[in-house]
Amino acid sequence: MQQTTVVRRVLVAAGVAAGAVALTAGCKVQTGPVSGTASQPAGGSSHARTDQRADAKAGTGVQPWPSWPGSAGHATSYASSHAPGHAAPRDPSHASSHASSQRHTPHRPHKTHPAAPKVVLAPGAHGERVRELQARLRRLGLFDANPTGYYGPLTKSAVAAFQRGHRLHATGTTDSDTWHALRSATGGRPPQGELHPPTTKPIDTPDRRCRTGRVLCISKKSDTLAWMVDGKVVSAMDVRFGSHHSPTREGTFKVAFKSRHHVSTIYHSAMPYAMFFSGGQAVHYSSDFAARGYAGASHGCINVRDKAKIAALFAKVHKGDRVVVYR
Repeated sequence: MQQTTVVRRVLVAAGVAAGAVALTAGCKVQTGPVSGTASQPAGGSSHARTDQRADAKAGTGVQPWPSWPGSAGHATSYASSHAPGHAAPRDPSHASSHASSQRHTPHRPHKTHPAAPKVVLAPGAHGERVRELQARLRRLGLFDANPTGYYGPLTKSAVAAFQRGHRLHATGTTDSDTWHALRSATGGRPPQGELHPPTTKPIDTPDRRCRTGRVLCISKKSDTLAWMVDGKVVSAMDVRFGSHHSPTREGTFKVAFKSRHHVSTIYHSAMPYAMFFSGGQAVHYSSDFAARGYAGASHGCINVRDKAKIAALFAKVHKGDRVVVYR
């Protein structure tokens, strides 16, 4: 009896897995005495059951003989469920919840973002289309200059102002949305006179003294000269004036004399197409103005940088025609 108890304790300590493997292989665990007695059928002898009850009653800590997986009817189901090629049993509740989540998860379509509008014109661009952009912005009062054909800081600032006013992304770059909105707001294509104006800055409103007769109407505000006959502008051109140290005089004058190939007797510089109106001050062509623009200044004369325009004007102006210089 003592030997049987030792065997039973070993089997319990080895765990259910060892008993399952042995029984699956067709072996029968000996539960009776080991001294030459025949093996008992599965389930153990009457002596073994008595020993189990006695051990439990004595408080030895040994639990009654477990119901081994290999006992009647159980070995076959265990072996078949753990045999190679058979999947391990699954938790039915897990499978059910997984299937339910698959059935009830709503389809969420992938979010797509609209394509960014195409860039039409950007800072640094130049050409006829830039002139059209500038002319349209000038119609709206956003571009305070005549079209130049160059997309610089002034044009960028004007475009950004238009975009802000029309709830567009204010980048200063003209994209397709901005171009479409601008064309809708300004109507038809600007005419040639708007695209290629005669001066860099818009011609100032003529002084009232320029509205009659033949007048060289010269504005210090817009840096422009307008040749006017009976209140109508015949031609216009950019001009620059004397510096702070040698300012150009303002007022109403008359052309005193003309000199086609004049050379200054004070500064010894060429003054082609000179039309004198106040002492030594005259309207004439300046190669320095043509080269340096408004970075320089005259010694008091009114410089013109477009040689073809001043030549045409020189041919039309007569001695005695009025000269009005104002700001």
